Amino acid sequence: MSISTARTRGLLEKIRDKRILVIGDVMLDHYIWGNATRISPEAPVPVVEVARDSYVPGGAANVAVNCTSMGARAVLAGFIGKDEAGLRLRQVLNERQVETQALTGGGATIVKSRVILQHQQLCRLDREDPPESYRVDAKTAARRLSRAIEKSDAVIFSDYAKGLVSDELIAEVTAVARANGCIVALDPKPKRPMRFSGLDLLTPNRGEAAQLAGIEWRSGRPFPSEEVCRRIHERHQVKYLVVTLSEDGLLLSSEGKVLRQIPTAAREVADTSGAGDTSLAAIVLALAAGEGLETAAHFANAAAGVVVGKLGTATVAPSELLAYVSHRP
Repeated sequence: MSISTARTRGLLEKIRDKRILVIGDVMLDHYIWGNATRISPEAPVPVVEVARDSYVPGGAANVAVNCTSMGARAVLAGFIGKDEAGLRLRQVLNERQVETQALTGGGATIVKSRVILQHQQLCRLDREDPPESYRVDAKTAARRLSRAIEKSDAVIFSDYAKGLVSDELIAEVTAVARANGCIVALDPKPKRPMRFSGLDLLTPNRGEAAQLAGIEWRSGRPFPSEEVCRRIHERHQVKYLVVTLSEDGLLLSSEGKVLRQIPTAAREVADTSGAGDTSLAAIVLALAAGEGLETAAHFANAAAGVVVGKLGTATVAPSELLAYVSHRP
């Protein structure tokens, strides 16, 4: 089963009424596009002749712009520095119709610069401060975000382990969201022990899911789906668990029980950067619009299938999604 064109069109119509609050690690993705035809005489490295630079929202900001690109309204809460990168990030977010609500912090705006040569990534340069620079007081942040939460249909935590998303922040915001009937979703980065419970949706990849379940697992070995889903539910009491399996698609679980695995929708893959952000935004939008988990997952799978065919961090428009779904076998 996949999602039909008619179902997709109807879902996109319902999404237009939804408002999503995205909380997390905000970044600016910087692309340096160029060519290399010679090797440097100073070292055995290519000399890059820069043709142009481009800037797009990254991290939690990419989740927010994916929400607006599919027709919903989005508010982004995170740290954006008072620097040149922050100024540029605010500008591109404004162009993508994303409202911003700043959370206090003392760090520089996080920037990921990628050098692209003839549609291939040569290297990535990261600019960021230590995690403590991006930490916020959970109670203060939840209080500042209370009005945005009250107006939202769903809250998404987009955690890139940069310091902003903490167990305390998740707990404080979830309490307010629960009081207002909001869906709460988390895309986790369990580089630290995580303590949270009672969320509606969790979207880890295979490695992250194994970590959250407390299971040692290595890539290339069979993935213990049933045990992972059961243990995560026992530990975190999550309603829905969607594990991204890369080229193997999505594993769906409800209340700790495996429902099914759906295959990937992508026909061509140019770049997987940000595909998880697109999938997260799409599945939350579909759930907020009243769809069940399986339909929401097929919708998200199709949205991710569009963006992986693009080079660089990208979003999906309703017209692209409809065209993609209508041409699927």
